[in-house]
Amino acid sequence: MTIRSLIHPPADWLDDPPPGRIAGVALATVAGLALYGFTIGYWRSPVLGFYVAVKLPLLIALTLGCNGLLNGLLGILLGTGLGFRQSFLALLSSFALAALLLGSLAPVALFIVWNAPSAESPHAALAHNAFLLIHTLLIGTAGIAANLHLHKQLLLRASNRSAANTTLFAWLGGSAFLGAQFSWLLRPFFGTPTQKVEFLRPDPFDGTFYEAVWQALNKTTGGHAAVPVTVLTILLAIVLIRIIRPNKTKLI
Repeated sequence: MTIRSLIHPPADWLDDPPPGRIAGVALATVAGLALYGFTIGYWRSPVLGFYVAVKLPLLIALTLGCNGLLNGLLGILLGTGLGFRQSFLALLSSFALAALLLGSLAPVALFIVWNAPSAESPHAALAHNAFLLIHTLLIGTAGIAANLHLHKQLLLRASNRSAANTTLFAWLGGSAFLGAQFSWLLRPFFGTPTQKVEFLRPDPFDGTFYEAVWQALNKTTGGHAAVPVTVLTILLAIVLIRIIRPNKTKLI
């Protein structure tokens, strides 16, 4: 398994891939996520860094399992040619691409941690909010980029462009929603400075991921969280429209 094979998967990848190739893609995903996960928790404590290196691959595995089932059913209903097995493998390769992107950013993330205020400094709360927003943006961007890359496979397999586009939105929406909620249940990832370091919080169902991000945005922007949310929504909409819009050039 090579990086090139992830970017340009072989023709049999979704239909009859060798077990060794599946294992290679899974290992690449775990390695990239574990490396990046360590940089997320390291700011609070090296111990939390190791915890997150374990929990981030677990988070993606849970998201992959649930989203694979949902999108396998959707693929059958829409006639995309992707059943449960094909949807699972497509999503796995998508997460693998995202993991490689994030793993390549791990040195940069670690450099930011080393130069940020420590968890014991008076500015720890601001640093915590900044890390939450930065990593959420990076993880979201990597996931969207990986799913958009798989849109090409959907266009080749689906009976029409509408079915391919609907499946793409289902992949994006399912991964975003399930990933966000599972991350909240498996917290801490960033480590609130005022709370002790632990593998899981005793109150996993208290609050939601979206509330935490909104509060962090409000604190960082001085109560103007709606502004960056609106800008990001518009930019994402522009990117998606450009991707799903029919291309005048003939597909090869």
